Amino acid sequence: MDLSDDIKKDFARALELHQRVSSDYKKCMKFNKLMSDLLARLEDGGYYRLADRVMTILLDCNPKEGSSCEKSILVEKRVNKF
Repeated sequence: MDLSDDIKKDFARALELHQRVSSDYKKCMKFNKLMSDLLARLEDGGYYRLADRVMTILLDCNPKEGSSCEKSILVEKRVNKF
């Protein structure tokens, strides 16, 4: 199964977004929403291994207002693997 171009573009957008969000709560929430949407689309498309990887990212991505991301480096490494 090949990923659709729109899913590939959203992964690229998520990577670019995450590189800029570690101390911006609103952008962090936007990244989290994008990854959640990607998770649903991957599951709907039968890409379960990729969906599991996105779920792992979401488990570590826990935006908190007024603080910087504690696991931004870990999440960035995982996002970069895509």
